[in-house]
Amino acid sequence: MYNLLDNLYALVWGWPLLVLISGVGLYLTIILRGIQFRKLIPALKIAFGKDTDSQSQGDISHFQALMTALAATMGIGNIAGVATALTAGGVGALFWMWVTALLGMATKYAEAILAVRYRSIDDRGQMCGGPMYFIERGLNWKFLASLFAFFGIFAAFGGGNLIQSNSVAEVLHSVFSIDHTVSAVLLAICTALSLLGGIYSIGNIASLLVPFMALFYIAGAGYILIAHITAIPEAIVSIFYHALTPQAAIGGFIGSTVASAIQVGVSRGLMTSEAGLGTASIAAAAAKTESPHRQALVSMTGSFIATIIMCSVTALVITVTGSLGTLNIHGTVMTGAALTAHSFSSTLSAGGIIVSISLILFAFTTLLGWAYYGEKCVEYLLGTKAVIPFRILFVLVVALGALLKLEVVWKISDIFNGLMAYPNLIGVLALSKVVVEESKKV
Repeated sequence: MYNLLDNLYALVWGWPLLVLISGVGLYLTIILRGIQFRKLIPALKIAFGKDTDSQSQGDISHFQALMTALAATMGIGNIAGVATALTAGGVGALFWMWVTALLGMATKYAEAILAVRYRSIDDRGQMCGGPMYFIERGLNWKFLASLFAFFGIFAAFGGGNLIQSNSVAEVLHSVFSIDHTVSAVLLAICTALSLLGGIYSIGNIASLLVPFMALFYIAGAGYILIAHITAIPEAIVSIFYHALTPQAAIGGFIGSTVASAIQVGVSRGLMTSEAGLGTASIAAAAAKTESPHRQALVSMTGSFIATIIMCSVTALVITVTGSLGTLNIHGTVMTGAALTAHSFSSTLSAGGIIVSISLILFAFTTLLGWAYYGEKCVEYLLGTKAVIPFRILFVLVVALGALLKLEVVWKISDIFNGLMAYPNLIGVLALSKVVVEESKKV
């Protein structure tokens, strides 16, 4: 089973997908004349400024749409995933995460502009949009649209549900000695209450929790970086240097090749920014706006915040504290959340608690964001009558995830995430002229 999944993972996440993701991002960057660089500041002003589209058609505000997308994007990957990337690909992997995120901002812009352009209203009066809708309505490729929705449902139950609830339960047990059964019940209740109002309640909760958890995590990391401020320039130089130069062994770290730095950096950059997956455009489609361009600008800032800011903070803390290559009590190299927690704790006595609380919040909000994505995929395939049964099943799976061991689910989740990218990127490429046309209307 493990060998089969490993082979399938290697096939899905091989160089063809990584080249496709980067290639589409580069192509869109060129035809949109570097919109992610030219319009970043105005985009942030729209996202965090006064809402001028509050009376427009849609379900939630620009800010709530961005926070819902960030809720799903900013998960344990920003804490544990970055540490894993550095362990596998060296500090140079962060450079390739940056490249992927910056190119991905153009992809995310295109996804969102198409999602708003081709969105529709369901029989409940709510907005429906995303890759499945712009692929079908823009290209009339029903089969490809259905493929995206099918993969999206499995991704929602895997990486968006089981892994997140399991991660929360593990942290609560290891740090606060809370039994897994108690965690399962609490998580199920909190999720059920959060999903009662659909996108309206999810948007409200995300707009409260996401800014708090981001600032909470950055504050702890900021204290550590200030304490090691003299080491930051050397760390940044090291990141750029090892992006194109093999990194030698450090302590328990066995070293890395340039190929591993690129592959790990690109794949992790996609995971942490979700640019190319198409999922964030589902939330973008719900925004109150009459201008696809305005919401697209807001949506692309998600990659900047999730990867350029949040992932960089984690990577810099690990680098300046000299934690890369640290061995655990079993004599093996630390990685994942354990490495991040060790990096925080090496300077800040409450560092482990900060990382643990952040993991809980990041995982829970990711769970809510993916609940909405999965709901919309189910609605596309089966209609609005399937929404309530999906929510009930999703809550039950949350409880199940808190009780199970999920080594296999991680791999399956990564596979379905990768599979989602193919139909989405094909759709974005085929509709790239529409993206340019919409952008010129402003």
